[in-house]
Amino acid sequence: MRILTYLRIMNIKNSAEFIALENQYGAHNYHPLPVVLHKGEGIFVWDVEDKKYFDFLSAYSAVNQGHCHPKIIEALNVQSKKLTLTSRAFHNDQLGPFEQYITNLLGYDRVLPMNTGVEGGETAVKLARKWGYTVKGIASNQAKVIFASGNFWGRTIAAISTSQDEDSYADFGPFVPGFEIVEYNNIEALEQSFQDSNVAAFMVEPIQGEAGVIMPSDNYLKQVRALCIKYNVLWIADEVQTGLGRTGAMLCCDHAHVKPDILILGKALGGGVFPVSAVLASNEVMGVLHPGQHGSTFGGNPLACAVATAALKVLVEESLPQNSSEMGELFRKGLKEINSPIVKTVRGKGLLNAIDIEPFGNGKTAYDVCIALKSNGLLAKQTHTHTIRFAPPLTINAGQIEEALQIINFSILEIAK
Repeated sequence: MRILTYLRIMNIKNSAEFIALENQYGAHNYHPLPVVLHKGEGIFVWDVEDKKYFDFLSAYSAVNQGHCHPKIIEALNVQSKKLTLTSRAFHNDQLGPFEQYITNLLGYDRVLPMNTGVEGGETAVKLARKWGYTVKGIASNQAKVIFASGNFWGRTIAAISTSQDEDSYADFGPFVPGFEIVEYNNIEALEQSFQDSNVAAFMVEPIQGEAGVIMPSDNYLKQVRALCIKYNVLWIADEVQTGLGRTGAMLCCDHAHVKPDILILGKALGGGVFPVSAVLASNEVMGVLHPGQHGSTFGGNPLACAVATAALKVLVEESLPQNSSEMGELFRKGLKEINSPIVKTVRGKGLLNAIDIEPFGNGKTAYDVCIALKSNGLLAKQTHTHTIRFAPPLTINAGQIEEALQIINFSILEIAK
């Protein structure tokens, strides 16, 4: 009733009018599906006309614990009434306990909390460069960081300096020096790049999310680990999207039983209610930083720390990584049973999955499939022109998986007629 009352006061009647407001007053830097959401609970969201949808994007895996999880909302509410922000000029009573919990949970010595995933990436690169100079002995301003082709870690100047997506980098140069790209999942090319003694680090997503859920060979991460040790190069794992249960383990790297030197987390660390990111590393790596060399006004704020601790505890206490593994198997099995020639490939791990759509003779693309899914009560988003990513909250159950598969199957058969 409150949303309807608000709409009457504002004289806004429907989704189209909300979208028109954004188009008139907002920057045109996104192309969202034509749906205006106002409520979320668990794996479901509702639009302003009160139509209910399965959420199969989870805010790009930021809502792994489900929308408005009661334990996370309680932590948010309790802390918001006590203390929200101090800056790091002072200590607060939430930062230390959060740091202890996350480092013990994930097996690292130290953590540097930030706010967003791309800030985590920037932090990791700074750490690696400083380590390269002060520990590895690279000459001043000569350090290089290698990135995998097809990477996506944000849209800051540093992030787009490693991008091969023209929409991200065109007309935004000049770019950050000292970054190089090697082919993803090509261990020979990676070793060749490591011949340069100025290489400080290699940054890679264990599974490439924005590229279309691109998965490496089974032994790739083990080979990366071995090469980084051999050549004294730091391995930075960008687990902003793949981490925290999304792929059926707490970390995607856990599937290969390997540990990166620097781990970047974000998205689901904030439980879908508050931006929180974190960079974790050993004493040796994190120890290169000294006061004044890196920080953030909001990084490590008490509200974020309380929320992040609750978000992590929900993952552990509700066994969400295990549920992700089991429901992911069920989901991929169902996708593979869709009897349509337009579904080219099905791939994924845990509840990070994708299908590639064969181009239609009528000119329709994966975006058109997403529009059909929306009409039938499920929200997903294409990446590039041919791939649809499916990533529901990790709280989803078998019955809901089956119902969602029925919607996907019906929508694909319907649009392919």
